[in-house]
Amino acid sequence: MAKDDRGVWRERVRPGSAKFFLVLFPILLLTAAWVVQLTPKPVGSTEPRFVDPLPQDTGAAGLQETLLRLRTTARLMQTVAHPDDEDGGMLTLESRGKGSTVLLLTLNRGEGGQNKVGSNLFDVLGVLRTLELLAADRYYGVEQRFTRVADFGFSKNADETFQKWQGHDIALGDMVRVIRTFRPDVLVARFSGTDRDGHGHHQASSILTREAFRAAADPNRFSEQIKDGLLPWQARKLYIGNVCGFGAQSCPAENYTVKLNIGEQNPRLGMSYAQFALEGLHHQLSQGVGNFSIDPGPRYTFYKLVDSVLPPTTDKDGHEQDLFDGIDTSLPGLASRLGTEESKLSWLRPGLVEIANHIQDATQRSGREMNAAAGPLLIALQKMDSLTSRVQSTDISSSSKDDLLERLREKQQQLQVALNLAMQISVEATVAPPQSTGLPKEEEALTAVSPGQKFLVRVKFHNGSKYKLAMDRVTLDAPKGWARRIDEEAALVAAAGQDQYANFVVQIPADAAGGRFYTRPYWHRDDPETESINTIDDERYVTLPFPPPPFHATVEYHTHSSAHDLSMFGGEHKLGGADGPKTEISSPVVAPFVDDKAVERKRTLAMVPAFSVMLEPGQQVIPTGTDGEFRVRVGVSTNLSTTVKGALHLEVPNGWSAEPAKLAVEFRKRGEKQEFEFKISPASLSEGRAKIRAVLESGGVNYSEGYSLVTREDLDSFYYYQPALQRVSIVDVKASKDLKVGYIMGAGDDIPTVLGQIGMKVTLIPADKLANEDLSQYQTIVLGIRAYDTQKDLAANNKKLLDFVYNGGTLVAQYNTGVADFNKGKFTPYPAQLSRARVSVEEAPVAILTPEDSIFHYPNQITEHDFDGWVQERGLYFMDQWDGKFKPLLACHDPGEPPQEGGLLRAQYGKGTYIYTGYAFFRQLPAGVPGAIRLYVNLLSAGHERSGSQ
Repeated sequence: MAKDDRGVWRERVRPGSAKFFLVLFPILLLTAAWVVQLTPKPVGSTEPRFVDPLPQDTGAAGLQETLLRLRTTARLMQTVAHPDDEDGGMLTLESRGKGSTVLLLTLNRGEGGQNKVGSNLFDVLGVLRTLELLAADRYYGVEQRFTRVADFGFSKNADETFQKWQGHDIALGDMVRVIRTFRPDVLVARFSGTDRDGHGHHQASSILTREAFRAAADPNRFSEQIKDGLLPWQARKLYIGNVCGFGAQSCPAENYTVKLNIGEQNPRLGMSYAQFALEGLHHQLSQGVGNFSIDPGPRYTFYKLVDSVLPPTTDKDGHEQDLFDGIDTSLPGLASRLGTEESKLSWLRPGLVEIANHIQDATQRSGREMNAAAGPLLIALQKMDSLTSRVQSTDISSSSKDDLLERLREKQQQLQVALNLAMQISVEATVAPPQSTGLPKEEEALTAVSPGQKFLVRVKFHNGSKYKLAMDRVTLDAPKGWARRIDEEAALVAAAGQDQYANFVVQIPADAAGGRFYTRPYWHRDDPETESINTIDDERYVTLPFPPPPFHATVEYHTHSSAHDLSMFGGEHKLGGADGPKTEISSPVVAPFVDDKAVERKRTLAMVPAFSVMLEPGQQVIPTGTDGEFRVRVGVSTNLSTTVKGALHLEVPNGWSAEPAKLAVEFRKRGEKQEFEFKISPASLSEGRAKIRAVLESGGVNYSEGYSLVTREDLDSFYYYQPALQRVSIVDVKASKDLKVGYIMGAGDDIPTVLGQIGMKVTLIPADKLANEDLSQYQTIVLGIRAYDTQKDLAANNKKLLDFVYNGGTLVAQYNTGVADFNKGKFTPYPAQLSRARVSVEEAPVAILTPEDSIFHYPNQITEHDFDGWVQERGLYFMDQWDGKFKPLLACHDPGEPPQEGGLLRAQYGKGTYIYTGYAFFRQLPAGVPGAIRLYVNLLSAGHERSGSQ
């Protein structure tokens, strides 16, 4: 990667020096595993949070794994479609079991999926799932990358997927970019690229990987990347997965090339690779995988070799023992990568052999005592530094030199990590609390900073070794001119077993409000409900999970005395010295606090705008039958600690008016939130759509975005931004204001909000209160999406719900994903079988099977046009069998498939009405789709035609 190719000017503030440096964000080139290894878990800390390393990455276990990585140059890249598609067992085996450098490329962020733990959908769900995947990646020990294509929902074939993704080249270009940057030896597709993969995104990910294997080596493909400094790269081997059925534990011999046992136990992990990977997968709670388990014992994963640039590597039966068969992945093997040019560097292979011997020596010594590994590691680092400098000055082809230097620098980083672990060195950079009376509460902690603010960062360097260490430089990586060290005269020597500190004042200039340094996604979609490609806002970070944290502390150190003979290392190794190699360790700046359970926690310091402005809610549905006026609420919060003033106004469509025209606002403390109300008078109330934008002006800066923290106790944190915009959908809908509806929430959805906006009376009934709830006060009860999946009390009180129907009520049950449990529970009044049948094409024609049914007439007339403008999908988890007492009302199907009639069923049960629907109303109503809103109101009104009044 070219120097400063991310394009950010940054400086390192150092004592006694005013020299500025143009540097990279170090985190960009390191895996999550490597980053956490740089800051070993402090002694005495409890269960690790995300900002702390895993126990397996610290101490003796972490050192042994890093030494394993130092002995190989193997690089593997796996491609998948969504978060949770990855073969975690294989990734963990290759990374933690064999020491390979491994990268996972996930095409999209899963933003079009279902959220099993809340109501957040679309792009905010994508941010959450990125955080979840990064938490899982720590267990796998891998780097993470993404492409710019979005998850637009379930797709049944690759053709539809590529149509939504505007062909192959957008996703393929990003995949090629990652290959050219990472330079894997082996490329592994998780899927086969066939119908066996099921989801069209799965198929597409494998198809693209086959294309990328050769395209990345062709300088004529995506030549703009070559002009930007990337070089072509040809991986050696390409494998595909899912060759025997997903998760199969046996496989015909002719179907696979490599069979890997991911059930093998690893003493450092304390379990098998598959089990450890599952510990990581459990963090992907929004995918509903939190309770999966794997028993000890053999467990296999299979891959088939489908392309290679190597001579044959299989045995007589067409099998290999390892994914890297035929590739020399030893450290001295780097010399052979030069081909005929190796003769120009006759000193390279002997030098690499010598370094490998020192690494082996360190490995043997570390088994007796961790500190004993430091001597040979320091010598190895010194020789690696010298070797790297020598390679830089050689006259060999640029492609060979770049690849060789990339791998040598990786070994330099790994040697530094190993040294830090062997000598039990750590660094922690924290935001000093505003008061010195202990850790602040979460709402008081400075977890995010804004332009105009000043704060103190305290850097603690812990010397856990037995030797005195000289701190050559303590720096705080921050944008140019922001940071200044205030204790330059402090001692820069850390005694054995002691801590040393450095303090920095950071002043963020007020004119930094342009957004370049904010903690925010570098991508966006203007309309997540219809767009399938993300717009890249900052090319510096393309393919990364997120932009890196804005502040890092780095300490460079060496042993204090070059004459100190460490006899316990073998009597001949001298540990560092003024002329020895300098070692570096860094950490992002974090903000500590105590949560509402009085548990100490930390959060990576973020940078956000001074104000967050949100129109609440972001989607408003206005019935045409209202009096022509409606009200809008604007929520404004500040991150500034001083008193600030501003003016708030709304931008409305031509002909509309807002009262008042402008509001003066004033905030006196950080974290303060105020709500302001405007009365909107539209020009007309004919069916259609409009947008209202809120703008706050303060200090000469306009703020028209809102941001919210996305986090969880087991995850890192990030911020999701959205424009201060309310999308108004004006809908010609008739709804009974006297109909009393009870809503039992499942996994979470926004349907009750929309129903309230159109004037319906909706009461949320907590599932745990259902047993004692008087249901006779309601005329209709609705079960939220996945209610039986998520609410145990619902199943326990299902008879009470059916009795409610029998006595004259209406029950509307929406889809569930736990097919087997739902069918076993027999929750419907008559026999019916839930299935996984779905219609993924949102434009699929819909046939009304029973046009005479009152559901299509009361209180709204429903026609075929009411199925226009639906988003993402028609429906999911339709019934595929049902008793004759059920009446199917609608039919639709994806192209080339038979009609699906089980998406909307109605049955008379006693005096009441039971309705099952798999149609995706949970997406359509918040999106303001007029026809879906009318039809949903009719479902709630079914059985109450005579008593209703509009």
